[in-house]
Amino acid sequence: MQRRKFIHLSMAAGAALMFPTFTSAKDLNLNEILFSTGIYNTNQAQTIIIFLYGGASQLSGNISNLDEIKPLSESNYDNYFGTITPTTNNCWQEAGGTHMESLIANGDMTLFRCCYSQVRENNKNKAHGLCTLQNQTGTFDERNAGIITNIAHILEENALVNENTIMPFLTLEGESNFYLEGNIPLSSYLKPSALRENLSNNVYARYSRDLRYYTESEENIPNYDDDVLGFDAALHQKMDTLAQQNNPNGKIKNAFTKRASLATFITGIANATTPDLGADAYPISNFSDKVETAIKVLVHNPDTKIITLGTNGLGGWDNHDQARSYVPRMESLFSTLKSAMAHLKAEGKENNINIMVFGEFGRNVNLNSAQGWDHGNLQNLYVLGGKGYFNHKGVVGETVLQNTGQINRLFLKPKSGTYQFEPLSIAATLYRIYGVENPETLTNNNAPLSPLFI
Repeated sequence: MQRRKFIHLSMAAGAALMFPTFTSAKDLNLNEILFSTGIYNTNQAQTIIIFLYGGASQLSGNISNLDEIKPLSESNYDNYFGTITPTTNNCWQEAGGTHMESLIANGDMTLFRCCYSQVRENNKNKAHGLCTLQNQTGTFDERNAGIITNIAHILEENALVNENTIMPFLTLEGESNFYLEGNIPLSSYLKPSALRENLSNNVYARYSRDLRYYTESEENIPNYDDDVLGFDAALHQKMDTLAQQNNPNGKIKNAFTKRASLATFITGIANATTPDLGADAYPISNFSDKVETAIKVLVHNPDTKIITLGTNGLGGWDNHDQARSYVPRMESLFSTLKSAMAHLKAEGKENNINIMVFGEFGRNVNLNSAQGWDHGNLQNLYVLGGKGYFNHKGVVGETVLQNTGQINRLFLKPKSGTYQFEPLSIAATLYRIYGVENPETLTNNNAPLSPLFI
């Protein structure tokens, strides 16, 4: 990635975002948490979470039941989508399935087909907001803090992060429930820093040493190739010197020191080049740029533990109608993920960096009269990398078609006896790889994903 392009992505590296605090949130009881520094140090885990907002259909990774679905569907699958080709593991070839098969064959990914919430089924809950909140806080208690907020508190309590830790948590999606705060105050350095991608007709916000805003087209933005900060370097030096001379020891002097070091740090990452990935080079898209940037940050900054991003640039996943665009979006998503794994391997980081891809829920499988799918309760979870602590199993779980006799209630559910789990087990897995030995205390007794662990 070009240096200038990286700076365009950088909105607030090192500057904390003030996310909303839920004052009614349940306190995190750190006394209940059993923590293993050994697990944390052995794993050296870093994570990219890609959240599929809107509830992506699971069919790209599971068309095992398609022959049963087709004659019962309100609209004709073949007439609408055209060719639907099954891969070896019954992934949808045209919707990213070829890339999924490559990742599975290389031992780089586990595809879980039975992330299913019996709790939601019993409560008839398939609402976007509530399901997103639950999956991003890791609990059915709506008053809890976010998963990443809890991890931040736990790592700080065990002296594994401190005010000298550089950008421990980053977001490339803006605000999300992953960072919701509870009643325990969160240290400012643990609040997520933010990176975002600016479009050429947007206002440009520079959160380095230059806080100017631009409304011109990208072509008119000043060139930062010689001075990445946009100001005269001598002026910066003078201001830093004055800050040290004229302020007492404390936060102001420290802030000037830190902003200079962060500017140098960001410039170093911006200047880092992605290895030549050959046939696995990143596709050209805004989303791919974000994933490439996330990996560059993790590779060059072991202090960063978790980065979250949505799929802006690909489109949303709430496909109630005209779902045809789902196919190229899934193709783009998994083409990028295949490149991401090649990137991790080229950097020698496939053992500690993992990528988790999931959303709030899946879709029903009736292709409705508007050529779309309505909300469902079963989704796929895709886990890539982290090969030092994850033992990838390829495909885990089998599904059966549930026909209720109502055309809009045609859906997949786990086959009896197959491995299935509530979405809160994703949170339990994250807690586990970051050293929590009893994550069930945080996830309504839902355990980590046992097939994953070595």
